[in-house]
Amino acid sequence: MKAIAITANKRVELLDRPEHTGPLGSSEVAGPTLVSLVSPGTEIHANFLGSRFPSYPGYACVFQIEDAGSDVTDLQRGDMAFSMGEHGSVQREQRQRVLPVPPGLVPEEAVFARLIGVGMTTLNTTNVRPPAHILVTGLGPVGNLAAQVFALCGYQVTAVDPVEARREAAAEAGIQDVRSAVDAPPNDLKGRIALHLECSGHEQAALDGCRTVCRHGEVVLVGLAWKRRTECYAAELLAAVFRNFAVLRSGWEWELPVLPERSSRHSMFGNYRIALDWLAERKIRVDHLAALYQPEQAQQVYEGLLNQTLPKPTALFDWQGSREFK
Repeated sequence: MKAIAITANKRVELLDRPEHTGPLGSSEVAGPTLVSLVSPGTEIHANFLGSRFPSYPGYACVFQIEDAGSDVTDLQRGDMAFSMGEHGSVQREQRQRVLPVPPGLVPEEAVFARLIGVGMTTLNTTNVRPPAHILVTGLGPVGNLAAQVFALCGYQVTAVDPVEARREAAAEAGIQDVRSAVDAPPNDLKGRIALHLECSGHEQAALDGCRTVCRHGEVVLVGLAWKRRTECYAAELLAAVFRNFAVLRSGWEWELPVLPERSSRHSMFGNYRIALDWLAERKIRVDHLAALYQPEQAQQVYEGLLNQTLPKPTALFDWQGSREFK
């Protein structure tokens, strides 16, 4: 099989990689990949700029069932399935770690269920209920989709990003209040925000949120600060938390179990299932978030995401060479 590999710092290659050659397990499914999605945060910073090689990145994919184990009775040959698979031409997964793609939903849209699930983790864990006023900072794919999810669930959403193209994309997706900065006109947010989803990974945005939320308001770090960007000191952040009675916490999706458990009301795959339904029902828009590329263009894709020179915020790899995404 073919697989995208990071073979050195900032170096990507499409390599031949041995397939799982043993017989399919009774609860496994396998088949050719249709599309895979690049995470512009995790894959760039943890893999493309990483230090352990080779690494085989991947975040989400949709593949076509070609073979299924004897215990798999609800998926048939030809069905499309969503998984958290790597960027490779073939997928092989346990049945419990895949979800059927709803009828009528194209792979290029279904694959975004993974990124929708990132913001849904905060939806699962917050004490703030609609129609509270929430703030989303950072309108890359994760922030854009989080803003859409919270608006869909009845929250009043203000979305912020300094990049005009990202603001336009959020507005195009139906977010009505989109601003260039937290303190941009009409500068009326201080004390009104009950929940802040910080999706940019920028420490200034987290500090702004802690200064802006109402008493006992939550500031949730959905995006990781992969590197230092400002001269802010921790004392400034701590003072804002202390004086504003703010709750500052992680929004990492891995707080939830991957699969449903009796001890947890929510799970990552539970969120992905709902996200797939929302996508199929056209309640969330993703067509403005990615362009399609061939796996052979992986170096161009990763460099473009690092330098923010691609025409859209993230990228999909087309493993069949015949797909079109508008």
